[in-house]
Amino acid sequence: MPPIHTLCEFFARSGAQARFYALGRRVVACSEATLAAFESGDRPWPLPWLGQAQLACVFRLGDADDPLIWFLSLPLDEQGLLVPAPRDAFLQRLLETLGRSANRLQGEDQRIDNLMQDNPLAFTPDIVQRAMLHARASVDMGRPASEHFELAEGYLLAVDETGQWPALGLQGLADFSVRHDHAQAGSLAARLHALPVEVLRPLSHCLEHVEPSVELVQALIARGEAAAHEGDLETFSACVRSVGQGETALVGPWYDALLADRAACGPDLLAAIAARGWAHLEHAQRLPLFLDALARHSPAGFTAVVRDMALLPRLRLPLLMYLRQVSPESPVGQCLRPITH
Repeated sequence: MPPIHTLCEFFARSGAQARFYALGRRVVACSEATLAAFESGDRPWPLPWLGQAQLACVFRLGDADDPLIWFLSLPLDEQGLLVPAPRDAFLQRLLETLGRSANRLQGEDQRIDNLMQDNPLAFTPDIVQRAMLHARASVDMGRPASEHFELAEGYLLAVDETGQWPALGLQGLADFSVRHDHAQAGSLAARLHALPVEVLRPLSHCLEHVEPSVELVQALIARGEAAAHEGDLETFSACVRSVGQGETALVGPWYDALLADRAACGPDLLAAIAARGWAHLEHAQRLPLFLDALARHSPAGFTAVVRDMALLPRLRLPLLMYLRQVSPESPVGQCLRPITH
């Protein structure tokens, strides 16, 4: 039997029913083909985060009802490709634990869990990402939503007028974010202005990982503008992040206006756009506008943000091209001096 060199080969050989998800920038399904191409070095990781490929492996063994989950943070090189040695070391330890046979994964739940506890690649996602992963995986595997879903759905759509927001659970908000349909998005958009911030903020954190409808994007922008007017920076930033996966025709002009507004532009806004709204920076005018604002308002963090953004496959080329032609005397050029000297 040929040796096992990749995670994809391991799961294929084990017989486990496995699904893969990218975490970090966005909780989204990752196809086996994408993971295989990444592991073979043929393509960069599509959603790098802080120089890592954060991966969730959700797999079920035999007739087990509940899946197991591995959270792995795989280091990337300067081009966003896999640094293979840590992955290889993990597989080596894994196969040694199983006696060199991936088929023995069946019935080895406890030993596998023990291996993950001291695994240098293992990490713990934040609570929102765990909730969104559970919500997405439940839909993908044909499993019901959590027990918190109906309460959240009834409250958000004003169906259950007796519902009280303190009783809502984050998992219910995550389930709604993944499962709601277009009509429900419209109903939520109409109600969004009235949601207390104690609901809006965690809901916004969940919506960061989905593609909100046009109506919902418009409502979130309006709520963000209202928060900015009121000086509520936390709610404003949450709204900026929540529309990050929305249609560029709506989100792009809002980001442009915010980046050009010296009163609104600051470290929190820039961090929100870089973390969740990066897709809208693939734009000939918006990318320079963002980089200029970053250099002016967050010069200390400029290098780290730019290096992280340069790992995004679609942003890498336009970003590097712009940096090569920027004037040395501009704010961006001055921030680049520590990098080039």
